[in-house]
Amino acid sequence: MLNAVSRLACRILPLLPAVGLGAVAEPSEFFEKRIRPLLIEHCTECHGADKQKGSLRLDHRDGWQTGGDSGPSIIPGNIEQSLLWKVVSYEDRDLKMPPKKKLPAAALEDLKTWIASGAHDPRDEAPAAKGGHSSPKADGSFWSFQLPVAKPPGPIKQSNWPRNAIDHFILARLEAENLQPAPDADAATLARRLAFDLTGLPPQSIPALADHQPALEDRKLETQVDALLASPAFAERWASHFMDITRFAESSGGGRSLPFKDAWRFRDYLLEAIQSDVPVDHMIKQMLAGDLLPAKNAAERRQNLTATGFLALGPTNYEEQDKQMLRMDIVDEQLDTIGKSFMGMTIGCARCHDHKFDPIPTRDYYALAGIMRSTRTLKNYTDNVAHWIDTPLPFEGEEEQKMQAKEKEVSRLTQEIAALKDTLRDVGGVALRKRKTLNAADLPGVVVDDSEAQKVGDWKTSRRYPPFIGGGYAHDDNLGRGEKTISFTPKLPVAGRYEVRVAFSAGPGRAERIPATIFHADGEELVYFKQATESFEGLQFISIGTFRFETTGQNFVMLSNAGAEGYVTVDAVQFVPADADMPAMPSPVASNEEKELKGRMADLQKQLKLMQMDGPNRLEAMTVAEDEKPEDARIHVRGNIRNLGAPVPRGFLQVALKADMPAIPAEQSGRMQLAEWMTARHHPLTARVFVNRVWHWLFGAGIVRSTDNFGITGEQPSHPELLDHLAVKFMEDGWSLKRLVKEMVMSRTYRMSSEGELSQTDPDNRLLSRMNRKRLDAECIRDAMLAAANAVDGRWAGPNVGDAKAVNSNDTKVQNLEYGYPFNDTRRSVYTAAFRNVRHPLFEVFDFADINQPIAQRTTSTVATQALYLMNHPQVIEFARSAATRVMAAGEIEKGIQQAYRHSLSREPSSKEASIAKDYLEASISGNATEEERCDAWARLIQTLWATPEFRLLR
Repeated sequence: MLNAVSRLACRILPLLPAVGLGAVAEPSEFFEKRIRPLLIEHCTECHGADKQKGSLRLDHRDGWQTGGDSGPSIIPGNIEQSLLWKVVSYEDRDLKMPPKKKLPAAALEDLKTWIASGAHDPRDEAPAAKGGHSSPKADGSFWSFQLPVAKPPGPIKQSNWPRNAIDHFILARLEAENLQPAPDADAATLARRLAFDLTGLPPQSIPALADHQPALEDRKLETQVDALLASPAFAERWASHFMDITRFAESSGGGRSLPFKDAWRFRDYLLEAIQSDVPVDHMIKQMLAGDLLPAKNAAERRQNLTATGFLALGPTNYEEQDKQMLRMDIVDEQLDTIGKSFMGMTIGCARCHDHKFDPIPTRDYYALAGIMRSTRTLKNYTDNVAHWIDTPLPFEGEEEQKMQAKEKEVSRLTQEIAALKDTLRDVGGVALRKRKTLNAADLPGVVVDDSEAQKVGDWKTSRRYPPFIGGGYAHDDNLGRGEKTISFTPKLPVAGRYEVRVAFSAGPGRAERIPATIFHADGEELVYFKQATESFEGLQFISIGTFRFETTGQNFVMLSNAGAEGYVTVDAVQFVPADADMPAMPSPVASNEEKELKGRMADLQKQLKLMQMDGPNRLEAMTVAEDEKPEDARIHVRGNIRNLGAPVPRGFLQVALKADMPAIPAEQSGRMQLAEWMTARHHPLTARVFVNRVWHWLFGAGIVRSTDNFGITGEQPSHPELLDHLAVKFMEDGWSLKRLVKEMVMSRTYRMSSEGELSQTDPDNRLLSRMNRKRLDAECIRDAMLAAANAVDGRWAGPNVGDAKAVNSNDTKVQNLEYGYPFNDTRRSVYTAAFRNVRHPLFEVFDFADINQPIAQRTTSTVATQALYLMNHPQVIEFARSAATRVMAAGEIEKGIQQAYRHSLSREPSSKEASIAKDYLEASISGNATEEERCDAWARLIQTLWATPEFRLLR
């Protein structure tokens, strides 16, 4: 029996955990029976051949030896240094694997034994992926990472067809595929196409309709194009395109959506720059580093500063309490925007791991991240609700001197008032602190003592550090973190705004960060305040904000010890009236000294108010600024802000470095060098991406149809030589947008008709044997209706959301501005309020760009809601009635019909169309119809024209 037991033990013992021994008797058998099944069941689904989260594989030995983003996963024989053990044991609060459920205790013990015993692993080769071949990955040889080089077009047979070099490239490709270009569009079609493409409005004059009428002669066309390019409407139209690729918005979106009161200045910057034909490379430099650029005068300085709003306008959750997470999220959004806006690259994919498809390693991402982390986008990282940077803008010459003198005087008065407030506080404080105890009546406003508060958890009462209000003060005994709250509910005599002050016993051992939740008439607010002091001990008051309270309803302030490191003390909460028109409340009898100080302060406050009202006030713009302490970023392993790797020197994408770039000085962020690299002649992407987008906006599809993606997952260019020709010429022409647009629209390719049969050789019209039909975008549809109604408010530039200027980001009612916005203005659509959560209803229906990310290529859908909107929306009906009133003024029904077609479709009606419209109107309007009934009939006719595909499409 003994021998049998011994034999059984010899077979079982090698399979049992050898805790404390550091070895197993049969490593191969232990691995096959315990470790391999464990890894297959719990690990290789996410860290195997088909998927490698964190770039880690656990399906072969080299996988865990090399490790993932964090380095080797196992150090054989060393449990404490093995990252795999750290994550499966759930020691790391930010990274726990498997993420859904901790491994069973027996499995953990097996892993521990395996690692401690040397991690024997016989798996020499990596298994092949079951899901087939993985997607190919681009490297530096990919076409978009090569410098654009101008090459001559191929030979052509029809030498009389081209008007410029663009036509040579297009025709050479068509002839190579045995295709013929379509005939020229008729003059009316071309006039409408040009007007909407260049200005976003219908043409002001309509060429006479004639069968087979050729396009305008070159000289006549050039005159027309020059006039359109010079018009303010061109800047308004093309600013919309730039707003798409810079994700322009007038609210923050995330969390509590805050309105950007000065975002309109960035839109105006785009308008002015496009109108003045500022070179696009200079615009990019201004957006990335305008605050660092030299300026000849105040106007140029204002433009440079305002342009940096590009970096500040992103979707941001300013309420994020983890400020380091907020900081990195802003940097990530900025890099993602820079990559997509200017390079057509998804840089943001490399935050957590090397880009899966394009040659952008994580190191390159953090080289760029160091530049943006050395740039300030927020005022600070301590406010409960963070805030963007509002930078004062300079005035010109003498006006600036007057402004500086005014600001100096305002500063003096403000400082004197603040000093008086401190003196008054001290006058009362010194007198009060001489006592051991205070009564609520000794303090102004409504005071709720801790003895009247509602307590949850075990709060202690103390009288150790006088003075105190009432019979003592409460403290949490520095125990039960997160288990204790204390709530103060006031009985307020009148509704209004009250300053909320917390009275507490301060001292060195008190908490650094205490949460206070204020429930008020406009919602609830969470703020944090500090009680710790270096040496002072005793009664202190701190203001935690001013809020509106009703006399009825749920008004209270709740303090907690959640997350507090140190003692939390509470003596009372004081509610002091803050509105000037609120009746005075009982307060302690003031001394003569205090009365004199208050009188002096009232005089100064009156002077300050008059000074602030006198003359112009300083304008502000959303900007960024250099950080005081620039630094290189450390790699955030798997994108985790708390799992930091090695630092990476600030720099750029290595794959796009085709020449030496100046080093980034240690004392600078690197934004200036980033802007220079982005716009350098030897950058392979920036000019290519931009000219391709302009082509897309004019021709309806880019030469590279994936206009926002020039990586390997994007499409190849249909005419690579033409794309390079345009990019090189664009740079040689000084990055002029207007010259680029003119060259494209003057081509015969742009003038072709969109009619004709589809080619089986080229069904998607990639080779451009005809012009693409294009659906008008949302702005053009709205502006076309306004133009037909003769209702366009023609004001150029300027603010469009007036109520945003007075909004306090700590006030919950700010969201009412966005969610209740009426959208009833009649300015051009480029000025329509661009809120992130609420858009104009027409924009929602007609595929407006995703305002949360840069995008050049909008979705184009055809859905029932579009027809329903044009038929039923009150604003459309109102516009149609205005348009009806306009055509009714013609008097005769035939002339009215003719004008209705001109105003809505930019052409004359055919005889059949005119006859049908006349029959309808005569049948709808009786002899004794009122003016309103006649207007309704004409409005229905006009709405019918707006509902046609011809109104929505450009031929």
